[in-house]
Amino acid sequence: MDMMLRTITAAALLALAAPVAAQLAPPASPVTYILAGQLLDRPGERPRGASTIVVRDGRIAEVRDGFATPEAGATVIDLRDRFVLPGLIDAHVHLLGIGGDPMRARLTALNTEPADDILYGAGNARATLMAGFTTVRDLGGDARGIRALRDAIDRGDVDGPTIVNAGMPISVTGGHGDPLNGIAEPYAHAMAGSVENTCDGVDDCRRAVRRQVGLGAQVIKLTATGGVLSNVSGGLGRAFTPEEMRAIVETAHGLGRKAAAHSHAADGTKAALIAGVDSIEHGSFLDDEAIALLKKTGAWLVPTEIAPVAALAQARSGALPPATIPKAEAAAAAMVDSHRRAFKAGVKFAFGTDSGVSKHGDNAQEFALLVERIGMTPMQAIRTATVAAADLLGQSDRLGTIVPGKAADIIAVSGSPLDDVRRLEKVEFVMHRGLVAKAPKVG
Repeated sequence: MDMMLRTITAAALLALAAPVAAQLAPPASPVTYILAGQLLDRPGERPRGASTIVVRDGRIAEVRDGFATPEAGATVIDLRDRFVLPGLIDAHVHLLGIGGDPMRARLTALNTEPADDILYGAGNARATLMAGFTTVRDLGGDARGIRALRDAIDRGDVDGPTIVNAGMPISVTGGHGDPLNGIAEPYAHAMAGSVENTCDGVDDCRRAVRRQVGLGAQVIKLTATGGVLSNVSGGLGRAFTPEEMRAIVETAHGLGRKAAAHSHAADGTKAALIAGVDSIEHGSFLDDEAIALLKKTGAWLVPTEIAPVAALAQARSGALPPATIPKAEAAAAAMVDSHRRAFKAGVKFAFGTDSGVSKHGDNAQEFALLVERIGMTPMQAIRTATVAAADLLGQSDRLGTIVPGKAADIIAVSGSPLDDVRRLEKVEFVMHRGLVAKAPKVG
């Protein structure tokens, strides 16, 4: 009798609990069916014809041939008259930078707050996402500010691409990346105590790397040479000693971070490669030995073709300090030949623009430069901003192709960019992590 009562009581409790459990159960997984006229699911391979991409919970669940009949309750996005491909990756941006307007940066440097820069960066992030770039690597900006922007995007509070951030670049005192460059002495003296990214000597360089990691850096950038935009008279030669570079890279790797080296002069590039960096940014002056080291080490070259074009135009118009003009001219003149030779030699290229020098949202103009100046095919150029860039970031498991299990970062354009790569300058549809950021126009 007791056993029967306990059985009945248990059954009754389950019956009573059933409606409550139904109310508490999570809703069915959101499902989206994307109907693609053409699909470049794996850049480097031939595109597919009519296809259906099934997206669940922000990830790609299936890719089917033809236009599949959607399941009940699914959202359908009709891109049957468009060319669909993975979200683009820009491996070198500065979201907190005043892209294309350096005079504004100079005039506002001493009368704005960090909060202003972050909010301006939010606008830059949105412009970048609307241009079809769903992931970026930010290689230099206020460490706290870019970390805050990264996290706000991850929470969904701000529209923008996924950010892999470096914080402030590691620089020698007075080098490219020293925030006190060009600042009048009274202001420089007041700001000196807050500078955390400059270092001199091996131990100090280890400290600087650890500090940027402590501030949230996911990758470490070092300025191996001088820079075009530095407001100092120094040129583009090597900045760190080989021992300092090695300490920076070893410390970064020891803390699970990759190291990216801003570098123009060949001596700086070779020293950085010997130190073990994962990528060379710009690489304007490459001799045969530097190219051989790029191949031997397997490091990536991030060419940023658009940067010297933009910088030179700004310098000649008077929008940049006079000290930048000869450096911009020298880098612009040398870069094309260096990169063309590196590409022919089989060096690995990953897409990057240095946006913040050029205007945010114009990132895709880099594709035409890779094709017209370096000699890539449109497919090869697209691959640098998808498969290759994902590999550089160490995120090939979630980015770069449209295959099951990866993040649903998807874009679409009108017409095939394999015929005209400039079509990527007018992205018509953007999905980031399964959510539509830019809907296609109808009609």
